[in-house]
Amino acid sequence: MFLQLAHTQLDVFQYSQDLAMECYRITRTFPADEKFAMVQQIRRAALSVHLNIAEGCSRKSKAERKRFFEIARGSVIEIDSAIGIAHKLAYASLEQLQPLGDSILNNFKALSGMITQCG
Repeated sequence: MFLQLAHTQLDVFQYSQDLAMECYRITRTFPADEKFAMVQQIRRAALSVHLNIAEGCSRKSKAERKRFFEIARGSVIEIDSAIGIAHKLAYASLEQLQPLGDSILNNFKALSGMITQCG
């Protein structure tokens, strides 16, 4: 935020920020008894995506960057899986989840591209 490093201008970084915001938005509507279970897991995974992208961009070697981007993409998959369970439990409708679904797809595609670039 204060450092204004180059990675903050990347689309993938912006997408991950949007993903985190969408995860926080949708999990506010989940039942109170999920506050320390599914809600925390989804939010933790969303922050993991954003933070691993930031840290990966700061690494000098392609191999190190690739590993952080792979971890971030794994967290995107984790969010998608958890949201699938939340939908099956009727915590949110597909309509309510659509903005999050779009964000999940954007992040997955962008991170896959970053991983490919790293070789």
